[in-house]
Amino acid sequence: MKICSALFLFIIYNLSAQQKPIETIYFEFDKFDLTPKQTEVVTRFIKNIDSSKVESIQIYGYCDDRGNDEYNFRLSNNRANTIQNLLVSAGFNQSKIVILEGKGRIVVRADTVENLHETRSRNRRVDLIVVKKNSFGKGIHNSFGDKIKVGDKILLDNILFNIGSAKLTSTSKKELDKIAVILENQRNIQFEIRGHVCCTPEIYSDGIDRDTKERRLSWNRAKTVFYYLSSKKISKNRMTYQGCGNKYPLGKGDRLDRRVEFLITKI
Repeated sequence: MKICSALFLFIIYNLSAQQKPIETIYFEFDKFDLTPKQTEVVTRFIKNIDSSKVESIQIYGYCDDRGNDEYNFRLSNNRANTIQNLLVSAGFNQSKIVILEGKGRIVVRADTVENLHETRSRNRRVDLIVVKKNSFGKGIHNSFGDKIKVGDKILLDNILFNIGSAKLTSTSKKELDKIAVILENQRNIQFEIRGHVCCTPEIYSDGIDRDTKERRLSWNRAKTVFYYLSSKKISKNRMTYQGCGNKYPLGKGDRLDRRVEFLITKI
């Protein structure tokens, strides 16, 4: 596909295995603003999407490999912000935009890429990941809604951890703050916090926490969430926690296996 200076591409991939449509907006070289025609396409996308079926949207900005890291992180952030501002101005609920992040440049080796110009054009982009409500299967929910019952699991893909870490990211803290408000208003709900890990050889039941050097990473992740919610005035009597190690992979990639989830034990 040939790319000219004024051309935009708006490609929608439906990854049925992950239940996550990805929308990609491509930018011109060294630009973070959109042409009127690009703006019209994004606006049309917002009008056509059924927001009642969308749990959240994640926005990630990228750059090609030219320029220094500091400049490209700033440019990729500006591109992500451009798309967020356009979504909000078109009527999309900003509270559903849960991740807004510039990833900087995508490094490629010129001597290993057959069509370097096209590759760089595809790297000047913003990806939108749309998470549909209840997209993980029966009995697994994306939020603490009215229809949950004992035995159901709440899986929030914003409460994820970095490899080898049990520390909460800023995004996870924001999500847990929202959960604390919900739980404060639904005091009848009791639950177990379950920690998980990815990327661990089958001969081991759990991962190693880089900070403690113990092979109790999934337990530490669950405990971290337990004490964070406790710090937000959620009673410890309503919560328990345990580590599940690598026993329950979702089969949707390593990222979602570095998670905690909530098992409803009493309503």
